[in-house]
This record gives sequence, structure tokens and C-alpha cells, in this order.
Amino acid sequence: MEYSNLRRQIICMKKSLFDQGYLDEQFNQLEELQDESSPNFVEEVVVLFFNDSSRLLTNIEQTLEKYPQDFYQLDSLVHQLKGSGTSIGAIRMKNECSVFKAHCNDKSLEGSLQKMKREHATLKKKLETYFQLMRQAGPRERAVNSRK
Repeated sequence: MEYSNLRRQIICMKKSLFDQGYLDEQFNQLEELQDESSPNFVEEVVVLFFNDSSRLLTNIEQTLEKYPQDFYQLDSLVHQLKGSGTSIGAIRMKNECSVFKAHCNDKSLEGSLQKMKREHATLKKKLETYFQLMRQAGPRERAVNSRK
């Protein structure tokens, strides 16, 4: 009974992440790469994403603080962040990066940076909860869930 309830929670949470626009089909494709030989593959990739994206956000913030601002450097950093987000299916994060890039000539970059940081923090919290449920369910759930 416990396992069934946990499985339902995982399915509902994943559906919610898609319905709310946090994730797209790329996340499902990533899960399809996970198997018994690498049962934590998706979580490991997502952890790498958050480590790398945190560094990129810090670099973006530092670049914004410099005067004159190096828009070429900003564009490069945001492009990297957008690509990383796209690779795990973080569609809202990708979209915020696109908005930031579109505003690179505006003076509202600080507001765009704060939106990217909020999206990043929210996604991180939601995915940490998702993976925590997956770990509680164990390998059996990972194999079942990755096929959905």
C-alpha cells in the first residue's frame, strides 16, 4: 500500500512539473536513458546541471556588476545556461534565458537576472523533492517511472 501511494505521488508530481511548464519532453528522454546499470543517471545529470548553472548565474551576476558591461560575455554565459537548461528539459529556465538575452541592450538586466535566479531556485527545490520521492520508492520505481 505504501509503495502504491508513493508511486502515485511520483506520477502526480512529475505531471505537475510538466503541467506547470517547468519541464518538457527532453526530461522524459533523459529518463529513458536511465536503466539498471545507471539507476541514478537522471538525478546525477540534474545535480551536474545545478552545479554548473549556479556557477553560471554567479558569473552572470559578476559580469553585470562590471562597468562597462561586457554584453558579449553576458550573451555567452546566458547561452551556456540556456543550453544546459534545454539539455535537462528545464523549459521555464530556458525561456527566462531567452528573455534575458532579448533584454541585453536594455537597462532591465538586473530584473531579468532575478527572474532567472528565482526560476532556478524553484526548479531546484521541486526536482530535489521529486528525486527524494524516487529514492524512497527505490530502483523498482525508477525502472517503472522511466518508461512513462
